[in-house]
Amino acid sequence: MPFAVRSKLTLRGDRVNVDAGQAVDIVSNIFVQIGCSEDTAGRVAEHLADTSLCGMESHGVMRTLQYTEQFQNGYMTPSAIPRICKTVRGTEEINGGGGIGIPAMHLAYQHGMAMASESGMSVLAIRHVGHTGRHGAFADTAAEQGFLTICVGGGNRHKWRQVAPYGGARAMLPTNPWCIGIPGGEHGPVVLDFATSKIAGGWIYAARSAGALLPEDCLIDVHGNPTRDPEDYFNGGAILPAGGQKGYGLALVGELIGEAMLGPSTTEGNWLLITIDSKGFRESCAAQIAAEEVLKELRECPPAPGFERVEVPGERERDYRTASKGIISIPESTWQQILTLQDSLQD
Repeated sequence: MPFAVRSKLTLRGDRVNVDAGQAVDIVSNIFVQIGCSEDTAGRVAEHLADTSLCGMESHGVMRTLQYTEQFQNGYMTPSAIPRICKTVRGTEEINGGGGIGIPAMHLAYQHGMAMASESGMSVLAIRHVGHTGRHGAFADTAAEQGFLTICVGGGNRHKWRQVAPYGGARAMLPTNPWCIGIPGGEHGPVVLDFATSKIAGGWIYAARSAGALLPEDCLIDVHGNPTRDPEDYFNGGAILPAGGQKGYGLALVGELIGEAMLGPSTTEGNWLLITIDSKGFRESCAAQIAAEEVLKELRECPPAPGFERVEVPGERERDYRTASKGIISIPESTWQQILTLQDSLQD
């Protein structure tokens, strides 16, 4: 392999190396065959491939299998096109039309930045969307352009009961992610993109498709016992909250924002995106110098036993993308399923 793969999966099989361009062509073709426009199919395929190149296997090319199933069973609408809408209360929101959420989230960040450029900040709801992909990709782009963004999702616990609350033994809440991006120092933005659970739901699907085991202390089975088998999750188990009561608290706030504040959710859930033009507070050059002073100190901190170095959120993904040199290392079982899917749609 061209570089060391960093994954949370314990594989029983091998990996194969796939050129990212080839992966984009194959995945895009699959979505076109399902009924997506070429623009939607291409945007989603490029997002998934880039996510894999960044080392985020849980949200990468593997998701092709899940998205296709959701298009085929009617959970998502392949032909949907996201649009900007005015609500009855005068606020603006992005309506995804029940389609895949990646184009909708792209539109939200672009529109949010345009609004913030004029007034200093903006707030948008994103509704009626399926899975919205790797939010860190959108936050990284916005931070490169000088914007601080805060995005949180939730509001569909009835359909996506995935995570046990702190002290509980049954799945009650979705993974309700948070994503914060801010302009950084010499090495680019700082991006914090995390599920409020110990492991993102995508890792469980990735483990299932690859025939792999998950890390310890992330899952419990239907009886509340620890397990590493992804099938135990699908048979009534649950993911544990990240950081105990802290992850649970963040998930709960996300659920209240998504449902109590934004209203009933459809498809995957509701999202709130806050965008702030950081240039309204300080000159970009001065802010970058100050940020680098903080980040340089952290990078130079002596590593604790078992660690190679202290990392800055967001830099690992960019470094991984550079090291990958356009090659995606994917579990052989997962890639074979994608190729089989492509063949079946062309018959």
